[in-house]
Amino acid sequence: MEEKRKKWLLYLIAFVIFQTGVIVLFSMTVMKFRTPKYRVQSASLTKFDVSNNSNPSFNLWMDARLRVKNTNFGTYKFDNSTVVFYYNGTQVGSAVVRKSKANFRSTKKLKVAVNLVSPTSLANNQQLANDLSLGILPLTSKAEMKGKVRIMFMFKKKKSAKLDCSMQLNTQTNTLQNVKCK
Repeated sequence: MEEKRKKWLLYLIAFVIFQTGVIVLFSMTVMKFRTPKYRVQSASLTKFDVSNNSNPSFNLWMDARLRVKNTNFGTYKFDNSTVVFYYNGTQVGSAVVRKSKANFRSTKKLKVAVNLVSPTSLANNQQLANDLSLGILPLTSKAEMKGKVRIMFMFKKKKSAKLDCSMQLNTQTNTLQNVKCK
C-alpha cells in the first residue's frame, strides 16, 4: 500500500512539473505582446504636375498603400493616425489613416490619398531643381499609430507602431521606388 502511494505522489509531481512547463512555454510564446510593423508598401500617382523652370515646384496626387503587420496571437485595434511626407525635412503632404483593426497573425492593407505639394519656402531651392531635373524626388514619411493588442479576449496592452520610411518618387515613370523602412 505504501508503494502505491509513493507511485501516485510521483505521478502527481511529474504532472505538476509538466503543467508548469506548458504554462511557461505558452506565456513566453503565445502570450507575448509584440509591436506591430507599420510600413509604406507602394504607391501610384494619379495627378502629376511638375515644373522645373526658374521656380521649381510639384503638385502630385499619390495613392499610397500602407500595411500594418500584426504578429501577435490577438487583434490589434488602432486609432486614427496621420502619415506625414517630407522632402528634405520640409513637410509636403499628409494623409489620415482611419481607425481599424489588424486580425491576429495577419497584415492589414490600407490605402490613403495624399496630395504632395511643394511649399513656397522651396520656390528657389536649387536642390529641388536638381532633383526634378534628374526625375527623382527623395521623400521620407513618418507616423505613429497608437492602439491596443488584445490576446485571448482578456489581456490588453497598449502598443504604438511607428512608421519611418525613405523612398524615391520617380517623376519620369510616375512610380515609387527604393522604399526602405526602419
